[in-house]
Amino acid sequence: MSISLRRSVLRWLALPWWAAQLLTGAKSFRDNPLIGSKWLNRLGLHGWRVRAAHRLAACRREKLGKRLSAEDRAQFAAQGYVLVRDFLPEEDFAALKHAVLARVSPAREMVQGDAITRRIAIDAAMLRDVPVLARLIRMPRWASLMRYVASFDSEPLYYIQTILTHRADAPPDPQLHLHADTFHPTMKAWFFLSDVADEDGPLTYVPGSHHLTPERLAWERERALKAPEGVDFLSARGSMRIEAEELPALGLPGATRFAVPANTLVVADTCGFHARGSSSRPAIRIEIWAYNRRNPFLPWCGLDVLSLPGLAERRIIALWALRDRLKRWVGQPWAPAGLITADHDRPTHG
Repeated sequence: MSISLRRSVLRWLALPWWAAQLLTGAKSFRDNPLIGSKWLNRLGLHGWRVRAAHRLAACRREKLGKRLSAEDRAQFAAQGYVLVRDFLPEEDFAALKHAVLARVSPAREMVQGDAITRRIAIDAAMLRDVPVLARLIRMPRWASLMRYVASFDSEPLYYIQTILTHRADAPPDPQLHLHADTFHPTMKAWFFLSDVADEDGPLTYVPGSHHLTPERLAWERERALKAPEGVDFLSARGSMRIEAEELPALGLPGATRFAVPANTLVVADTCGFHARGSSSRPAIRIEIWAYNRRNPFLPWCGLDVLSLPGLAERRIIALWALRDRLKRWVGQPWAPAGLITADHDRPTHG
């Protein structure tokens, strides 16, 4: 059998798998020829996936919103994020910060451009050793915000995250470019353990960019028709980049830079445009970072077995171990960084 014929047979055999992915969060225009099909996207495939995912998220949030205050719901509706300063009482925050920064833990890190992102899993051992941290993520307002913005009644993945800027002689960090994480509503949260100055590369977010307006939908269609070869690599993988000068045409303002004091919580729908802000100096940013992304086409809010106590706090370690085993086929950008503290200020990734 010739190589071209073998490839053709394999593509036909993979067709049911690619088709099944259309009803999941799969987003790569490069890796799935149906998602990346210009013919199907001219017929409206990408637009249908975007609209259906947003409608379902709105229905789920309507159910989950009863647990949230009217003020938090209004802030999210207007901006796409909820920002809460002084989330914890001063004494509790001081105890939390001291305990987290004093703990030596196994870490992983990834180098992107000239920046390093380092993560420490908030796992069963850390929650046992740092009870003030366990109390934080079980606080009713905290838990309700995470679930409402995610649109799912499920437990996020939690990390202690450290961002180190200007740490390598390399091109700029690609996370400085405004982007949407994916085509559907999803959640990330940042609880800052250190003050974030404007010159230190704060989180940025375009207020209101989580709304699926006609302008945003037209932009999504136009980008889908260019992908995968007509856009940058990360956009082709489904995390669409946008230039600041494109925002006015979508009826959007410029990005807000979150130069905020420690003890500030930001919970955002990262279908909205966001980025790391540029930094003018080497800096270190330390935060509790949360992430929640489920299949956007699920009509229900809960029924997440992996959120059950005893399983939820063990997911990250299991995911790291699984990817280590499969790195030959799927890659593993998160390299072990040894046993360190979250405020370790030197690169450890060879």
